[in-house]
Amino acid sequence: MLSWMAWTWPTALFFIALFVAMGVITFIEIRWPGTSERKGVLRLTTTRGDRLFLGLLGASYIFLAWLGFFGMPLWVPLVLAVLWICFCFWKV
Repeated sequence: MLSWMAWTWPTALFFIALFVAMGVITFIEIRWPGTSERKGVLRLTTTRGDRLFLGLLGASYIFLAWLGFFGMPLWVPLVLAVLWICFCFWKV
């Protein structure tokens, strides 16, 4: 099924999760408009989309650093990435 682009199921699930996250952020913004600018734990004034972007960017760096230093398996960086994204959305 995914052979047309040599995708694996983990890769497909990653992109599905990415698009679901963008869809949820879009739904929240449509449902409760106003971009909800606020200062979070990073001390930056950000909107929901900014926080999602920072969280996903940081998560990708966590995975790349883990692969560079330790290699497989990727369960520990997965937990670290989820914690990082929660940290980015945490309100002080």
